[in-house]
Amino acid sequence: MTATRVPDVTVITAVYNTMPYLTECLNSLVGQSIGLDRMQIVAVDDGSTDSSGKELDRFAERYPDTFTVIHQPNSGGPAAPSNRGLELAKGRYVYFIGSDDYLGTEALERMVAAADKYQSDIVVGKMVGAGGRYVHQALFKSSDPDVSLYDSALPWTLNNCKLFRRELIERQKLRFPEDMPVGSDQPFTIEACVRARRISVLADYEYYYAVRREDAGNITYRSGHERHLAAAIRIMDFTAGLIAAGPNRDAVLKRHFTWELAKLLQRDFLDLDPDLQRRICAGVAEMAGKYLTDRVRYGIDVKRR
Repeated sequence: MTATRVPDVTVITAVYNTMPYLTECLNSLVGQSIGLDRMQIVAVDDGSTDSSGKELDRFAERYPDTFTVIHQPNSGGPAAPSNRGLELAKGRYVYFIGSDDYLGTEALERMVAAADKYQSDIVVGKMVGAGGRYVHQALFKSSDPDVSLYDSALPWTLNNCKLFRRELIERQKLRFPEDMPVGSDQPFTIEACVRARRISVLADYEYYYAVRREDAGNITYRSGHERHLAAAIRIMDFTAGLIAAGPNRDAVLKRHFTWELAKLLQRDFLDLDPDLQRRICAGVAEMAGKYLTDRVRYGIDVKRR
C-alpha cells in the first residue's frame, strides 16, 4: 500500500493458532472483487504457537502493498490484537473477520458500496454457518438500509464481523475491552450500534462464512461456565450504562437472558461442581434482579423463562 493512498476498507484479523483455516481466510481476502488496491489488511499474530505466524508472513511477502503483519506475545483473547489493528487502520471503513472464517468473493465491494450509497455507519452483511456452525438468521430475512438496534433482530447479531465507518470508531474512541477474554466484541459492537447514525443490513448475498472448527479451538468454545457468566454480567452492565431503563434497553438485554444466561443452565449445568453451580445461579439471579423486567420476562419463551 502506497503512503498516499487511502484504502476504502481496512480488514483486521486477530490470529491465534488458526491453521489450516487461516489460509482459506487469507485467500478469501486477497481474492475480493473490490481489488487489492482498495484494501488494507492488518493481521495481528497474538503469539501463535502453530504455523499461523509463518503463513501471515508468506502472504505479507506476496502482497506487501496490502498486508501489514504484527507479531506480539499472546494476550489471552482477541481484544488486544483487534485494538492493535485499529491503531494501524487507514481505511475509510474497518471490517473485522475471524481468522478461521472466510468471506464471499464480492463481500467487501458490496458492503462498501452500500455504506457509500446509504451513508451508513455500520453495514451488516448476511452471515451463514460453515462446518455445522450455527448462525442466527432472523436479521437476514431481507435487506434493509436503515435498521434500529431496538426494533429489529440486530441484538441477536452482536459480533464485530461488520463494516464500520472508521470515523465513527475514532470519534467515539471505540476500543475492545482487553480484560475480557471472551465476549469483548459485544461492548464494542453495542456501543457502535447505539452511536451510529444509520445501520444497514444486506441479505442479498452470503457475505460471511462463520466456520465451526473440527477441533473446537475457538476461544468461545474453550471457555467454561464461569468465564461466560463473567462476560455476560460485564456486557449487560455495560449495556445498561449506555441505554436508559425502558423498552430500548429491554430489547437488547432480552437477547442476553435468552442466549448467554440461558446457555449456562442447560443440561451440562448438572455436571458442574456444586460450588460452581451455586456461583452460576447467584450470577444469574443478580442479573435477573437488575434487568429482568416484566417486558423482558414475558418476551422470553417459556422454557428459558
